[in-house]
Amino acid sequence: MTDQHAQRGIDFDQPNAARVYDYLIGGKLNYAIDRMFADKILAVRPESKDLALMNRKWLRRAVRFGAEQGIRQFLDIGSGMPTVGHVHEVVQAIDPKSRVVYVDNEPVAVAHSEIVLQDVENAVMVQADAEYPERVLEHDTTEMMLDFDQPVMLIMAAFVHFIPDERDPAGLVAAYRDALAPGSYLAMSSGTFEGQGEEVRRAAELYQKNGTNVVARSRDELQALLGGFELVEPGIVFTPQWRPDDPGEVGEHPELASQLALVARKA
Repeated sequence: MTDQHAQRGIDFDQPNAARVYDYLIGGKLNYAIDRMFADKILAVRPESKDLALMNRKWLRRAVRFGAEQGIRQFLDIGSGMPTVGHVHEVVQAIDPKSRVVYVDNEPVAVAHSEIVLQDVENAVMVQADAEYPERVLEHDTTEMMLDFDQPVMLIMAAFVHFIPDERDPAGLVAAYRDALAPGSYLAMSSGTFEGQGEEVRRAAELYQKNGTNVVARSRDELQALLGGFELVEPGIVFTPQWRPDDPGEVGEHPELASQLALVARKA
């Protein structure tokens, strides 16, 4: 490990969930250890790349929906790697003045996001552990970019399934909710075992063995995280089912996405 990598805190000895996801969606910001682990996942579930892209497409539809409702501030928790069609590209196509704060604690995600965003107005990266909301909400950059007296879309895409029950995911969501003005939105997706085959559980076990907890949650369990929010239509559904651009994209088996998704509004 080079001094620069050591300073960034990059660990080459363990696969990282953000970098594995980057590999699955066709990114280049990953290392051999991540690709080796991803190949194990693909051996168990060959369609994993398609499923990761489904989640990414849902995110783009969700933030576009937020922008269409008049939201001009976006806080992306656990944002991961910068990719084509990132949140700021979607919402700034609607209004260039839209402001986006990305948050992640994975050093590679942070470093590359900083590079991608260096010439982008109104979009920034914050390096922080999102399990400590005050480190995000009270960060100087967050406070500079976002006005929490005005509505914000809070994004938790593929985030809460890394928060086990003993770490109080409902309390975590509530801490962010309490910082939001009425009229704000929450966009959330999570892995689930609902309607899934044994291969999904085996994939989750692979993550577990490599030190990454994955807690797949049902619709009812996700609903329990939403105190103070009201679901918007169509509620909690598999990612392809959430307001698809083309109904033909949903397919006969949307449950194969293995991810539930929702958008909810703070009254």
